[in-house]
Amino acid sequence: MLDWKRISSGIRPVPTPAATSFVWAVTVITAFALVTAFNALDGEGDPTFDLVALSVVVALVSTGARLSAAPGTALLCWLVLNGFATAPMGVVTWEAAYDILRLACLLLAAGSGTVVARLAHARAAYRRLTP
Repeated sequence: MLDWKRISSGIRPVPTPAATSFVWAVTVITAFALVTAFNALDGEGDPTFDLVALSVVVALVSTGARLSAAPGTALLCWLVLNGFATAPMGVVTWEAAYDILRLACLLLAAGSGTVVARLAHARAAYRRLTP
């Protein structure tokens, strides 16, 4: 029989990801601030720049998250983008071609940010633990 034992040296080799609710709260607050700033600077224009900036923010925020938080993070940013960066303002609309592309872009950013951070942490932990 195989007994699993936890290694409790006090230091975790890989940091624990942040709580999903915390990641989502930070994402929504950051997305609102970013979209508000862009709307103040350039008004209601093409939301492509907003999408690119939100994708970068999502990737950065997702570095401390679990991979299971990525779909919710992407959806929350899409709601902010759709409701406050695209015309008509304050109304959530659905245009299949554009919105599927936006959701895919945000989901890819959230997933890649999480995966890259997890791989970097795992590699650093491997280097610390191997002689």
